[in-house]
Amino acid sequence: MDWFSGADTFEKVFWVITIAASLFFLVQLVLTFIGADMDTDVDIDTEFDGDTGIGFQFFTLKNLVAFFTLFGWVGLACINAELSKIMTLIWATLSGFAIMAVMAAIYYYSSKLNHSGTLVLGNAIGSLGEVYLTIPPNKGGHGKVHVKIQGALRELDALTNDDTAIPTGSIIEVTEINNLTLIVTKK
Repeated sequence: MDWFSGADTFEKVFWVITIAASLFFLVQLVLTFIGADMDTDVDIDTEFDGDTGIGFQFFTLKNLVAFFTLFGWVGLACINAELSKIMTLIWATLSGFAIMAVMAAIYYYSSKLNHSGTLVLGNAIGSLGEVYLTIPPNKGGHGKVHVKIQGALRELDALTNDDTAIPTGSIIEVTEINNLTLIVTKK
């Protein structure tokens, strides 16, 4: 503790901030790895018109912990480099805000990566595909086609209004959907 008692008040403040924030950061990190979360959600049973979900969240508990952790470490590095107190505060504050912006952007853009995975057959209209099992003419029976829908290749039932059968290997275009069955025409 001799090094701490020998430091000036400015450096002591940075050490206290750094140690407290770093310990809190480590607790937060451990809780994240075991699946717990320190950020709590509030359940409100209200709908808002135009609500587009979670936006860019700058002031969160995780971001504030990151701010003070980096603020403290950069401040101590600036003190060690013998920068002035003003420059130390400027660099420490800028570093803290920079990490907050980076973390907020990471959470914002990672929240955009999810999707429901629900297949919307309407997205198949206009798509090209290939016949897997021959499709009888004039809706005389079901065939099978491979069509890329929503980025994934799907095998689906198909009918045709064409007067001739569409043989295996033919290229088709989806024209409409009828009760989970694609209506296709030979391309």
